[in-house]
Amino acid sequence: MEKLEAKDQERREYELAELHSLEEKFVSAQLWKTKYRAHAKLQYSRCGLTSTMEGTVLAMLWEHYIACDGSPDPTIPQEINTFMSLWREDRNKDIQLVVEKGQQVLNLIEKLQFFLLDTPPSEITDKEIVQYQETILELQNLLHQKYNEATEHLLKTASMYEDSDTGNMQAVIKDKNVTFCIWANLKKKVRFKNHVFCDTHHGFDLPKSLAVSNVAVRILHTHYDHVSPLWLQCQSVPKLEVLESKESTHHSKDNVEELEVEKKAAEEPNVPTEEEAHSDERKSAISFKEKYNSVTDINEKTEEATEKKSEILDIPSQVLSPQMQEETNEKEDEITDENIVDLQQFVPVGGVYHIDALQLPPQVKQVKNWNMVELLDSGLEAYRYPPEESDDTPYPPIQITLRLSDNVIYCEEPVIARWDPAGQQWRTDGISNITYETQKSITFEMGAFHTIALLQNVHLNMPYQAWELRPIGINEALLTVTTVFAEVQIQIKGNQCMVAAVTVEEKDVLSHLTGKWICPITLRKVLKEAGVNIFPGEYSYKYVSVNKKAPLTEVRAYHQMALVASAFAFGWSKWNLEAGQDQVVFKVGEHLKDDFVKDWSLYMFNGQRALKLKITETSEAFSKELEEDSEFHSTLYHMLKDFASKEAIDRVSTANFLFIDVVFQLLLATRVLTYS
Repeated sequence: MEKLEAKDQERREYELAELHSLEEKFVSAQLWKTKYRAHAKLQYSRCGLTSTMEGTVLAMLWEHYIACDGSPDPTIPQEINTFMSLWREDRNKDIQLVVEKGQQVLNLIEKLQFFLLDTPPSEITDKEIVQYQETILELQNLLHQKYNEATEHLLKTASMYEDSDTGNMQAVIKDKNVTFCIWANLKKKVRFKNHVFCDTHHGFDLPKSLAVSNVAVRILHTHYDHVSPLWLQCQSVPKLEVLESKESTHHSKDNVEELEVEKKAAEEPNVPTEEEAHSDERKSAISFKEKYNSVTDINEKTEEATEKKSEILDIPSQVLSPQMQEETNEKEDEITDENIVDLQQFVPVGGVYHIDALQLPPQVKQVKNWNMVELLDSGLEAYRYPPEESDDTPYPPIQITLRLSDNVIYCEEPVIARWDPAGQQWRTDGISNITYETQKSITFEMGAFHTIALLQNVHLNMPYQAWELRPIGINEALLTVTTVFAEVQIQIKGNQCMVAAVTVEEKDVLSHLTGKWICPITLRKVLKEAGVNIFPGEYSYKYVSVNKKAPLTEVRAYHQMALVASAFAFGWSKWNLEAGQDQVVFKVGEHLKDDFVKDWSLYMFNGQRALKLKITETSEAFSKELEEDSEFHSTLYHMLKDFASKEAIDRVSTANFLFIDVVFQLLLATRVLTYS
């Protein structure tokens, strides 16, 4: 061991220098993305690519920034304000037109959210962050306002759409973004107090007092969530940041100092409480800015990063050790009311259901050849139930049945919550007699009409049961994460990734997500919205039994795994749990063909030293004993190099920097070494 120690020290400087040469690919990826963002802004109005850019690769991401459909640039106040003003003044209240226009509005919101999540803090100002968030809020409010105006317009002519069987009016309009159901009580007969909307299977059963009232019922199911706090709608992902290396060698003392720096950085303002974050629109935007900054604690400017030697990566707040997070979050406000939903643990999936009782406006009357209608200045009015002047006498509840979305996996019975506008929070009180039919429908009663969401535990799929990352071609790889409920396969190619398959009980599900090449940010968003979350958040350690690992060790492991992922497969090992906090253990095998990995070996890595273990997965006990005739190295790359073929090393050296960057992003986002 003394000889091996001496030999390792002799070649350490050389190996770190060679590793640094490989790490330049991360800097190249950062520079490429910076150049791409700048070019996208410059070329926004031109709607085309220049021959000097990497056209094919760039075009795959281009859609996030521009669209040649006449849409305004949402980052330019003059353009987006003009767009909103023109739509506000538009008197056309046709519901179909609103649904179509809504797609454009949703695209603008998504574009702004992508700007915020994809742009490093060095390229965006605090003022721009607040501006973008205020714009998102205005667009969301405007879209919902237009749905209200279209609802009022439709209800004024309800008598023209009488159902031949009941004499009441019903209409259903479906789109990929929204399901609009409206029922008008024209006949006011008790025997028609319940109704099921055709095609959607949403339905209701009204109390008798409402069945004879001048009332309309609307179930507006938005397949998106514009109700929850902005920080929940726009959760960030870990970003690759390069720090200045202090020396060519890093000992445990250096690690302690670096962790202290990270700890101080984490002591920036924490996430504000939901009530503070939603007192008004501007506060919502500002609170998101604070959340955005807290997730990207220490950020070096890209220009500075290219001039500095780099050996380690920034540690996002999600990767801080549980002890460190507990210390930095001592002042965090705890939720004391058990009826308030903890949005760090439960999140809406499947969109939001706006369930409203509405005052039926005066109907159109035909007088000879004229259609006449009484015009009211009040606009769309809510029908109060129970009545505002009601005494303590209990009023019968409303029964609601919702058909569950086919595009969402409900691994467990969802939690039903109502939105509390005053407290700006989701609450579970006021909802009773819940009946759940697995993956089909849910029926419940509530004392008043509310905006409803079906919430799911964010951490249902954690900790993972297993994971595997293997190359399947040149600059291609497949990341498989196996959980208690599902197996998720993510294919990586170049600078993109896609959901290759999601399997539940040996059945492929969520086919609407598979086969679409997207960026890691979008992939994370669509999987979470579909109820399949394999991306730990900043506070996930509080809800999951975490396999604690030293932050620097974990991040360096993902870093070096990504560098060699073009030629080597990695996999879960049961011994990772036994290795302690300072070490990670995983299976590794050279893999140059698109088939199953045949020869696995176990490797241990602590961020500064890598070695090949003698034990196998079937060994009776954990041991740190080295494989016979093996040495240890300062980097994982050089450890693998001892047993690798020339073809594998050549593939590592020629791997595309964008592919490496995406692999790292996904490893850091899933945190397979800690949450397995």
